[in-house]
Amino acid sequence: MEITIQNQNAKAVIKTKGAELSSLQKEGKNYIWEVNSEFWNKTSPILFPIVGALKNGEYQFEDKLYQLPRHGFARDFEFEVAEKSENSVVFSLKSSEETNKVYPFDFELKISYVLENNTLIVKYEVINHSSEKMYYSIGAHPAFAIDGNFEEYSLIFDEEKDLETYQLSQDLFSGKTEIVKLEGNSLSLQYHLFENDALVFKNFATKSLTLAKNNKPVMKVEFPEFPYLGIWTKKDAPFICIEPWLGIADNASTSGNLTEKEGIQMLEPNTAKSVSWSVELF
Repeated sequence: MEITIQNQNAKAVIKTKGAELSSLQKEGKNYIWEVNSEFWNKTSPILFPIVGALKNGEYQFEDKLYQLPRHGFARDFEFEVAEKSENSVVFSLKSSEETNKVYPFDFELKISYVLENNTLIVKYEVINHSSEKMYYSIGAHPAFAIDGNFEEYSLIFDEEKDLETYQLSQDLFSGKTEIVKLEGNSLSLQYHLFENDALVFKNFATKSLTLAKNNKPVMKVEFPEFPYLGIWTKKDAPFICIEPWLGIADNASTSGNLTEKEGIQMLEPNTAKSVSWSVELF
């Protein structure tokens, strides 16, 4: 099922499966890419309760071994619509027998979408109903449409500073880094930048990115509460993903213990944590 929210300036469509944003329009233009499975079959999946891949696809918690696929399971579940108004919607996913087999915590995940003027605000709220500490990661993976020549586009950063990216090898961090040079505070998009998977930044100083076409701003993504960021596309694909993360993939030398995982978040019993990101359309 699809849920539509709108105001006088913009409209968003979100699927109940995965609470996945599938369309974001202003003046009839869709800023989210339209799926072509030749490249990718998603538009904006929610990454929970892990971000990225686990070493050997598994983790340990309290002496038990669990398996989870890359980016977790939230994107594959039907969410309930908890609240709905003309310009906002809240989705909810609660733990179940099925989730407990792979993730042994009593949780609720709420995803809210709110349109304010030309801006879509996306909030993730993770609630721990367990009687023990809960460990998790969460992240966004929106794919923004590229209209025309990919190399006409650029990303504008907050700072005029070269970037250090952390390299992936077979979905895990290899321990190697690479410097990506900016022109001023701008990175010209070229497919070869993504030959070895995503560009990944840790403890990232930049808290917003503007996507521009021929130096004219198209949209601005803000993510002040997220310490990690991924930027990704596939060769010749007409999209660019700007991915704020609260968590990160395993590295090749990880212990596999969930409590020791790099970037893992911890919630005390019967507490909650919220983080938000937004996209402003120009």
